[in-house]
Amino acid sequence: QVDLVESGGGEVQAGGSLKLSCVPSRRIFNANNMAWFRRAPGKQRELIARIYPSGAVNYKDSVKGRFTISRDMSRNIMYLQMGALKPEDTGVYFCNSDVGMFNWGRGTQVTVSS
Repeated sequence: QVDLVESGGGEVQAGGSLKLSCVPSRRIFNANNMAWFRRAPGKQRELIARIYPSGAVNYKDSVKGRFTISRDMSRNIMYLQMGALKPEDTGVYFCNSDVGMFNWGRGTQVTVSS
């Protein structure tokens, strides 16, 4: 089993930035498509950014150009740099494989005020 711990969330005003971190309990980045998910209030969890073992990335259209997914293989940490934040980015952010293979963490809350 792999446990995931997300951190870095907080409250920011629209237009602000945050950087989220994801630390798995063991090294999994080189063998799995990894992703960040968001659960907005009253909505289901959705995949918003993905990074492949090759380093290729893709994004949900609503975050493209504003969010950047990355990873530090040596430190075993995955990141989500979020910029130009909007109130609709508010939600709990989770990391996992892109098919949710691992144990879900508690997520980290991001609140964007207008």
